[in-house]
Formats: sequence, structure tokens, C-alpha cells
Amino acid sequence: MQVQDLVTIIPWNFVATICNLFIQIYLIKRFLFKPINEVLEKRRQIADSKIADAARANEEAMAMKAKVEEDMLSARTRAGEILSSAQKTAETRSEEIIREASAEAAQIKAKAQSDIALEKRKAVNEIKDEIGDMAMEIAGKVIERELNAEDHAKLIDEFIANVG
Repeated sequence: MQVQDLVTIIPWNFVATICNLFIQIYLIKRFLFKPINEVLEKRRQIADSKIADAARANEEAMAMKAKVEEDMLSARTRAGEILSSAQKTAETRSEEIIREASAEAAQIKAKAQSDIALEKRKAVNEIKDEIGDMAMEIAGKVIERELNAEDHAKLIDEFIANVG
């Protein structure tokens, strides 16, 4: 009969076991699940805040990237402007140097022409003097007389007028 004692259900034992089960469930829920749920909720909040921070950081990074790209575009535009300005300045300076060189060449040419004209006049005057001297000698020999300075100058001027 002892075997039957093990298989039979005693109602007070059954009620006590059920009460024990409910008490354990209540205690587990109150002292185990509630703190665990609180820890899980805190972790969820921390994760949510980190996700929000990451999203804000991503937005800031995108904004910074856009600003950097805008700055790069602005820098490229400015570099292009500087380059074109430098080219224009170089062209202007080149034209100015060419004008100055042309003016200087014209000045040198004009000076050379004036020097040539001066040297030509000097040569003509020297030749006139020599011709005058030669004419005087010839005239002196032909006339066989001596002329005074006034007659000499008159003869030279006459000869030059006829030769020139």
C-alpha cells in the first residue's frame, strides 16, 4: 500500500503546492523580473540615446562634409579667378613691355638718324671747307694774286653755292 500513497493526490498537499507555486511566481516576478526589466529598460534607453547621438553625429558629419565640399568648390573658383587674373596681368605686362621696347627702339632709331644727319652735316661742312681751300689755291694760282679775307670768304661762298 505504500505504492498507492505515492500515486494518490492529497488535496491539502495539492493546494499547498499550488499556493507555494503562486508565492514563488509572485516573489520571482517582484524580486527578479522587475529589477531585470528595469535594467533592460535602462539599457534600452542608453542604446536609444546612443543611437540618437550617432544620428546627430552623422548629421553633423554630413553638414561638415557639405561645408567642406562648398569650401573646396569656393577655393577652386577662387584659384581659377586668381589664375585668370594672373594671366590677364601677365598679358597686360607683356603688352606694356612690348610697347616700351617699341618706343625705346623708335627712340634709338630717331637718335641714330639724328646722329647720322649730324655726322652727314659735319662731313659736308668738312668737304666744303676742303673744297673751299682747294678752290682758293686754284684761284690763287690762276689769278696769281693774293686775296684778302673778305674776298676769300666771298669766293668760298660763291663756289659752295655753285657746287651745293
